[in-house]
Amino acid sequence: MKRGTSRDIRTANRYEVLRQLIAASPTSRQELAAATGLSLATVATLVGELLDLRMITEVGFEDSAGGRPRGLVAVNASGGALIGVDIAETYVHVELFDLALNVLARAEEHMRPGESRPERVVAHVTAAVGSVVAQAGVEAARVLGVGVSVPGQVDRDTGVAEYAPNWDWHDVPLLDLLSEHIAYPLHLDNPLRASAVAELWFGAARGHGDAVVVNLGTGVGAGLVLGGGLHRGVSNSAGEWGHTTLVLDGRLCRCGNHGCVETYVGALGIMQNLRGLSPRSPLLHPGDQTATIDALAAGVAAGDPVAVKVVQDTARYLGAGIAVLVNVLNPEVVVLSSWVAARLGEPLLDEVCEAVARHALRRPLAANRIVLSPIPTDPVCLGAATFALEGALQTVGRRRAAGARGRTAPSV
Repeated sequence: MKRGTSRDIRTANRYEVLRQLIAASPTSRQELAAATGLSLATVATLVGELLDLRMITEVGFEDSAGGRPRGLVAVNASGGALIGVDIAETYVHVELFDLALNVLARAEEHMRPGESRPERVVAHVTAAVGSVVAQAGVEAARVLGVGVSVPGQVDRDTGVAEYAPNWDWHDVPLLDLLSEHIAYPLHLDNPLRASAVAELWFGAARGHGDAVVVNLGTGVGAGLVLGGGLHRGVSNSAGEWGHTTLVLDGRLCRCGNHGCVETYVGALGIMQNLRGLSPRSPLLHPGDQTATIDALAAGVAAGDPVAVKVVQDTARYLGAGIAVLVNVLNPEVVVLSSWVAARLGEPLLDEVCEAVARHALRRPLAANRIVLSPIPTDPVCLGAATFALEGALQTVGRRRAAGARGRTAPSV
């Protein structure tokens, strides 16, 4: 088993203190110790380090019951910038954040069918990153890092997109390709992990120990929060729920298997649901997932019977799949996230809740609620930005350790 070093633990603690500060600034060292479970002495040391890095700042005092006033600290929003990149099958969306994770600039590049070659994806990301930096007017030195989310299975350590079945990518050295055009530190992960972190920090999973974030887009998956933290699995592959079998000998999935969850509830699967019900429906826009889902959402709002039936059928499949997650993981909350969930909204949520109630066991169902993501911005970009923040703190930790060795090394 891979063991964390004392430096890894210190970096994780520094990250947790900063996370709590981002969620609730200003706050005192005593409140940070209570929120993180760390000792007051440890928190005081970590706060001192973050002050030295100008990531946080002293902002005054608050009265304490019968004691000295407590010093308050807050995130120094202008102390740096973070960039989150959401690479999807139909778009590249990029957002630039300050250190308090407020959005300062956004850019989007549309990807047409057939544009999934790595060099084309890199070109879109490069253009969008350049756009947000220019819009925000930030100096290059203030950009602490870029978190890049790409669908499929990724190796965080090497920056390699190991397998993206929807694009037929195998072992693409994505961060190396991006580093030829983008000078900022780059950090790779998957949208399932990114959206789960976003919900854990700012969304419906905040304050919960166990949560599932279901991503509904072209691809489908589940980000997992277990025991209060992000669950990655032994090979950073946890959450590939979209490629579990829902229908034996069902539809052919792009992963090569049949009957996967994704083939019934992903954007392309929903289009197939519509095509099977009404092949000539004006709601169907062949080759355009976004237009079709938007038309379905408008149709449901207008009471169109075909649109209503398609959403009901989709929710039946989705509810059966979510019931498995509820039974197996026993989460406090299941969050429906990503663009398909956002567009179909409450009508989809209502039908899904009814379907889950038909399939899930009574006890885990009673402890669970199902909600739409409340995050107003792109949750994947937000989560990706936290990966860049984590990477920046790891870099700082390495520099501090190297500096300490240099100061204590004996002269030769």
